[in-house]
Amino acid sequence: MKGITTFIIKDILKNRIVILYTLILCGFSWSIFSLEDNVSKGILSLLNIILLIVPLVSVIFANIYMYNSTEFIELLVSQPVKRSSIWYAMFTGLAVALNAAFLIGIGIPVLLFIHPLTALVVILAGVLLTTIFVSVAMLCFILMRDKAKGIGLSIMLWLFLSLMYDGLVLFFMFQFADYPIEKIMVLLTAINPVDLARIQVLLQIDVAALMGYTGAIFKKLFGTQTGYFTSFIFMLVWIVVPYFFSLRLFKNKDL
Repeated sequence: MKGITTFIIKDILKNRIVILYTLILCGFSWSIFSLEDNVSKGILSLLNIILLIVPLVSVIFANIYMYNSTEFIELLVSQPVKRSSIWYAMFTGLAVALNAAFLIGIGIPVLLFIHPLTALVVILAGVLLTTIFVSVAMLCFILMRDKAKGIGLSIMLWLFLSLMYDGLVLFFMFQFADYPIEKIMVLLTAINPVDLARIQVLLQIDVAALMGYTGAIFKKLFGTQTGYFTSFIFMLVWIVVPYFFSLRLFKNKDL
């Protein structure tokens, strides 16, 4: 299994798209911190890339790579190798390679320009989001035999979690603005991994103070060590659950 994982990691890291992705992230992050004197504004600018571009690239690339590796997977399945080992090797290879690109492109500049604790939160948010959307992409791959449908489903899930979900939450908030719904808002936010990552980073630069009472609740619940641990657990669930379901389907799938 280690040999398969190593082969996949090397294959992905040599991919021109991944190299270009790394260079683009590196160019954005270095230019943001070089041109912006205010570190907090720089983090906010970088946050948009981490919350939108990183998940989008992760889910699309992972999905396309899985479809292009169908014959390779079929070959591995014909060998005396457990399907669970094959699936774990594919997941680990994709997650490690894409996270390596993220760490080189954004992680290094963040460590150099930002306070270590804040930098750690920003990097952890990006790593977790990358891994989550790799897991989601693998689930879409196993659900849809057709490549176009699988990629379309991946993009729709990214669109829902990154953009549409916040719109629905805002609609709910405006409809029930006369009621004490702050705790419900926190619960709705905790369900979405993209929102969790956004809140954890914003709490590090005290932007939540501008959000009024809801921001105070976010800081009270998520700004403590217990809150960070809870957020981490929620995001781990987003990694484990899609991976677990995709693994069960892969074990029973007739290739």
